[in-house]
Amino acid sequence: MNTDFKPTAAWLRERRKAPLRRRAGITCALTLLVAGLLAINVLLGSYTVTIPDFLHLLGGANIPGASFIVMENKLPQALLGLLAGAAFGVAGAIFQSMLRNPLASPDIIGISYGASATAVAAIVLFGAGGAGVSVAAMAGALAVAALITWLALGRGGTGLILVGIGAAAFLQAAVTFLLSRADVNNARDVMVWLSGSLNSATWERVAILGVALLVLLPFTAFGARDLRGLALGDDTAAGLGFRVRRARLQLTVLGVLLAALPTAAAGPIAFVAFLSGPIAKRLNGGAASLTLAALVGAAIVLAGNFAAVNAIDGTNLPVGVVTGALGAPFLLWLLISSNRSNQGG
Repeated sequence: MNTDFKPTAAWLRERRKAPLRRRAGITCALTLLVAGLLAINVLLGSYTVTIPDFLHLLGGANIPGASFIVMENKLPQALLGLLAGAAFGVAGAIFQSMLRNPLASPDIIGISYGASATAVAAIVLFGAGGAGVSVAAMAGALAVAALITWLALGRGGTGLILVGIGAAAFLQAAVTFLLSRADVNNARDVMVWLSGSLNSATWERVAILGVALLVLLPFTAFGARDLRGLALGDDTAAGLGFRVRRARLQLTVLGVLLAALPTAAAGPIAFVAFLSGPIAKRLNGGAASLTLAALVGAAIVLAGNFAAVNAIDGTNLPVGVVTGALGAPFLLWLLISSNRSNQGG
């Protein structure tokens, strides 16, 4: 073994650049994957369309059959899946990094259920739709986030997760009660929405979610530095000069809104927020990345939607059925592996 090696300045620069090159390569690969999945959802499936015809449709041409199926059905579904998946991915990565626990995603700690409960109440009790449902979902998610944060004061990240799981169970019961009071048609539509579905995607929902993300994502980019500090622990972050309470409040609000908005648009698509952060972290060599989490979330939803729509002939399953089937085994594996590590096994 050579013990006389002395690192040069050039060697150190290359070592520092290696993670950046890795992240850039993974970002490009995931971007291409998401673009490919978006194209597959629009062009292929039970109704196929050629690329030239699709370009003609985008240019305003009227092709009988294709104009409605592609422009009013498949394209809004694909774009809503892209936006919802990206938002869920970022929301999950924010909470998981901030609380330093892979279980701390909005769909596990009750925030998504808060959005669902108030959105269902708005639909069933007041006949709300469109922007009204979005406002109700955001209000519910913020209220639940504030409640579980208050109840978990002094109990750390694990305490917050346990309180959130309890809140999620209560909110599920509230949703079940609301459904029991709804008429048959409303209950059926709400059940499909609660499964997490892109089947009812409209250009209005795409526009609302798109504009909201254009407003929120720049703030998330600014908060990424604070998130890296909080991931080190509150004491360490404070020692490095971070304003911990302010940063935690800002990131919590951003995470809640990024979870509530896609929930209002497409329903609580199961486990997307939960899966995206850990997968992105593994791809990035153990370092959290909001950009990669957004791309992973979009890829999961788009791939899940294509499988859900085309798995059974003549049946459009909600995308949440597929993502739930993917997320449940991962959750069990995570719980088992965490338990073994705590026991020294």
